[in-house]
Amino acid sequence: MDLQFPIGKFSFTAPLTKEEREEAINQIAQAPASLRKAVENLTQEQLNTPYRPGGWTVRQVVHHLPDSHLNSYIRIKLALTEEHPTVKTYLEDRWAELEDYKITPVETSLLLFESLHQRWVLLLRSLQDSDFEKAFSHPELGLVSIDKSVSLYAWHGRHHIAQITGLREKMNW
Repeated sequence: MDLQFPIGKFSFTAPLTKEEREEAINQIAQAPASLRKAVENLTQEQLNTPYRPGGWTVRQVVHHLPDSHLNSYIRIKLALTEEHPTVKTYLEDRWAELEDYKITPVETSLLLFESLHQRWVLLLRSLQDSDFEKAFSHPELGLVSIDKSVSLYAWHGRHHIAQITGLREKMNW
């Protein structure tokens, strides 16, 4: 098994069907509960264990998820309210090294992830099919439709949660 990409790398075929889109939104809706279950009853030592050699710790992965998904949520809102807005990238590896990733209890990020996803799913389920064609301009990825972003972040949540559950299985936690 590829420890870095336990569910495989992201791939996208446009456009999403209505069923594929609904499945992606359902995956976004389920991600917070899956993440909470993935870290349930882990000790501080276990939370500070890298999910693979040279990889982030479980704690860093937990804190990364709401940070990354907040960025996506905002990008989608920009795409809904502006014509192809240019979004800013961020250096996620550097964010993961900031002190808050080390000192913030994982519960804080779990709650943020849950609240964010409640809002995000309500927004996504309120959109018309044509809204998913709206897009933002990403400096590295080019024009990104809301459809692609939803698909990417459904994968992204599953991807990082699988890193944690893969470590738990490997370590027999």
